Amino acid sequence: MIESTISVGTAENLVLLLGTHDQHLKQIRSTIPANISTRDGKIFVQGDEEAVIQATAVLEELRTRLSRVGMLDADQVSQVINRITSGQEVPHTDPIGVRGGQSIHPRTQGQAEYVKAIRENALVFCTGPAGTGKTYLAVATAVEALRAESIRKIVLVRPAVEAGESLGFLPGDLQAKINPYLRPLLDALREMMDFDQMQRYMSEDVIEVVPLAYMRGRTLNKAFIILDEAQNTTVSQMKMFLTRMGEGSRVVVSGDTSQTDLPPHTKSGLIDALSRLRNIEGFVRVALTVSDIVRHRLVQDIVRAYEEGPKKKK
Repeated sequence: MIESTISVGTAENLVLLLGTHDQHLKQIRSTIPANISTRDGKIFVQGDEEAVIQATAVLEELRTRLSRVGMLDADQVSQVINRITSGQEVPHTDPIGVRGGQSIHPRTQGQAEYVKAIRENALVFCTGPAGTGKTYLAVATAVEALRAESIRKIVLVRPAVEAGESLGFLPGDLQAKINPYLRPLLDALREMMDFDQMQRYMSEDVIEVVPLAYMRGRTLNKAFIILDEAQNTTVSQMKMFLTRMGEGSRVVVSGDTSQTDLPPHTKSGLIDALSRLRNIEGFVRVALTVSDIVRHRLVQDIVRAYEEGPKKKK
């Protein structure tokens, strides 16, 4: 049996770290068989070597997160526990600076590799299930590049493909009808930029959020171009999009190949491009997995349930 000690400081910090009514501590204890106690502003961890190492690593990372963001929630605690107990490495990459005093940190090794790939390559394709941060991290890295003045503009693109529903008879003009398709990109952008600044950039065309069809005929130089939900492009649309890339531009294409909303027997431009471009120098693919999901803790289980298919009755 071994023991480790973690200094927390004030009683307030201890409550924030362990949770109201020890809810975070209970999460750790339910997964890791270590004896965890507190005394005089310190946490004591006792037990078998592996359990103590894991519990200490969880508590140390939670303490670091707490000092950075000022609060913890159950989902964050669950993500840290799952990553450390599954043996995933702690991601090592520079945080993404999106505005003064605010940075975004990749939470998994896969996310860290994705951010690294975007920073170092002109053309990156990222595939993975919902909740892995494909869009969010791409937008964050684009904002970082704009702040560093390594690009002149950001172009966020989505195909206007309906997910099993028809919006054609909804009221409003064309812009009102396509706004729902672009909303996830706008939501990500608003988390990384002051609203007034975002509105100014959009009015000056420094930031564009557009449907894929509006890209035809354009050439974009020194731009950071993100194609989201790329599984819903056709082969010809993907070719059209990729050939918009001009001098000094960077392109990120993201999508979930398991959630295609194209008509039956229509080949996905994303799936086609992954095969067609694999031997091109400068093309990089990053494949995120269920272990990279950072949404609500139930999302991982939901994705796995759909991947495994319905359980057969005994």
